[in-house]
Amino acid sequence: METAIAYGAMKAGRVPFDPVAFFTHPRTILRLLSWVFSIVVFSCIVNEGYINIGSERLLCVFNKNAHACNYGMTVGVACFLGSICFLILDVYFPSMSNLKDRKRVVLFDLIFSGVASFLWFVGFCFLANQWQATSPDELPLAQGSDAARATITFCFFSILSWAVLTLSALRRYLTGSNTNLFTWQHLDPPPSNARATPYPIPNGGTIVTTNPYQATPFTETLDPQKLTQHRQVAPAF
Repeated sequence: METAIAYGAMKAGRVPFDPVAFFTHPRTILRLLSWVFSIVVFSCIVNEGYINIGSERLLCVFNKNAHACNYGMTVGVACFLGSICFLILDVYFPSMSNLKDRKRVVLFDLIFSGVASFLWFVGFCFLANQWQATSPDELPLAQGSDAARATITFCFFSILSWAVLTLSALRRYLTGSNTNLFTWQHLDPPPSNARATPYPIPNGGTIVTTNPYQATPFTETLDPQKLTQHRQVAPAF
């Protein structure tokens, strides 16, 4: 009999946590890569994304547009925290016995990954456009140019990683939704040492079952002679 799987994971308590298998899983690797990409994006903007040109006011290297830098940092921090959150959920996901909880986690993963992929795409287009509009005269000694290029590059890498995570979550959700998880095929087989338990039926026969979870029916063997002996006859008038 095939092993029961619900939303891409074994039944709760079936398989113990294996750190090596977890960290070598493709989904975990993608989450770690997305986590690293988000760190690179917002760290580049925080460290070298602002320049000071003849005044105390810091200007964004992306065409002096503060919205571009704020957008990159916001998306980077949000995806950084989201990657950590989903890594923790992936660790505890196999121990979830409630199918509704698993469905909510997979659906949340699908929505978050899809939104993150879209936001990274918008950020890549926005930052690339603003960097293209930036004049070299606005960046003396090419200040922040390397950080700007790294930010745009890792925005593109983040699009790919989150898009693959979106497809992975969509496959898990469709697999869990299309599979009937309440049929006999997903129940554990009876233990090998289960004894055959006879149950009486009204005609004097017995039913033999090896299902240890079947409740005893509320019937008993009835003897017609005993019924005749105990039957009270109404007096004749």
